[in-house]
Amino acid sequence: QVQLVESGGGLVQPGESLRLSCVASGFTFGTHPMYWYRQAPGKEREFVSGISFNSDGSHGTYYADSVKGRFAISRDNAKNTVYLQMNMLIPEDTAVYSCAKGAYAYIYGRGTDSWGQGTQVTVSS
Repeated sequence: QVQLVESGGGLVQPGESLRLSCVASGFTFGTHPMYWYRQAPGKEREFVSGISFNSDGSHGTYYADSVKGRFAISRDNAKNTVYLQMNMLIPEDTAVYSCAKGAYAYIYGRGTDSWGQGTQVTVSS
């Protein structure tokens, strides 16, 4: 079965960085888009970033406006891992961050069908 396991969260001060990892298993990782979402206390879950994988081997990266220029998503298909490098963190980034598997191979933006358990990121002085 599909498993997604996130790690790398923690408590940091504003302006610092964290790198989240999501290790995937149970499906052909290299063909599916992957996403990062976050949910802050009392708020709805929101999209953070996504990375596609196209049949020609290229990929695209996508970001919410709130993190553009500060966060970077990447993937290592050999390690079945997707990363989220988070720089210049601010208190508003505090949330549980979860990775998700795209529902369709090679098709970005058509929903998700599996989620990890999430990792807590807290940004506070």
